[in-house]
Amino acid sequence: MEVIAALMNKIDSWIWGLPMLVLLCGTHIFMTFRTGFIQRKTFTGIRLSVTKDPDSPGDVSQFQALTTALASTIGTGNIIGVGTAIYLGGPGAVLWCWLTGVFGIATKYADSLPKSEKTVFSQTMQLL
Repeated sequence: MEVIAALMNKIDSWIWGLPMLVLLCGTHIFMTFRTGFIQRKTFTGIRLSVTKDPDSPGDVSQFQALTTALASTIGTGNIIGVGTAIYLGGPGAVLWCWLTGVFGIATKYADSLPKSEKTVFSQTMQLL
């Protein structure tokens, strides 16, 4: 049993080490170039999502939909994870959290865009 535990610990430390770091950061950077640096439109998107469009259908504003989607995506696990990273990693963890967060915007955009394009509403604005 101890041999299996030692083997699993070795596999775990190898996978969650450099290969995963390269895969995650590499995907973020690839998606940044592939989407044409979508991060530059972040502040425009924030400004547009906070202002209410009076002609928009439905009871939920764009900002309410955005915050609900982000809350379900981010969750408390990431908040606790960042706090733990800062506690264990020190101030350098904040830099890496910011860098991966900024480049991760492109990955999140590439993940969410096909979902929103395929959303279909009925005449009464019910989700089909």
